[in-house]
Amino acid sequence: MTIHIQAEVDTDLAPETIRAAVLDFTDRRLEIWEKTLDPKTYEVHWVDETSAEVTEGSARPFVWSRERYDWSDPTLVTWTTQASNFCVPGSHIAMDVVPRGDGGTRLSVTWERTPSNLKGRLYLGIAALGGRRLLTWATKQALGNIRAAPG
Repeated sequence: MTIHIQAEVDTDLAPETIRAAVLDFTDRRLEIWEKTLDPKTYEVHWVDETSAEVTEGSARPFVWSRERYDWSDPTLVTWTTQASNFCVPGSHIAMDVVPRGDGGTRLSVTWERTPSNLKGRLYLGIAALGGRRLLTWATKQALGNIRAAPG
């Protein structure tokens, strides 16, 4: 069972601001994403001009995944699972960061995750129950974190 969830959110934040936060793999990432990123699992393996490989996770529930980020497309950022304790390799999240005419952004976020075990079925099952409403809420929370982030 693959969980497929899609949400769209409009924001007055500029696309460059959002992309900069999503693609910040410095220690500042731990500040920007402090509510969702567990410092104990965070590890940057490598970063180049249009891709990176990073292990990220959350403390509650304890889930982690080694993700390969790709931002070679000027509006699209994808992160694809390489290894995880809850989903199969190839599972991914995509964030289309599209500029609006007023300086803001339309975000289209797509989750495509396939659980690899019971933990994954439970975790992703909860996400599926929340569906688009949960993904929209989580995206708005992330945008609030970006807006409030220092620097």
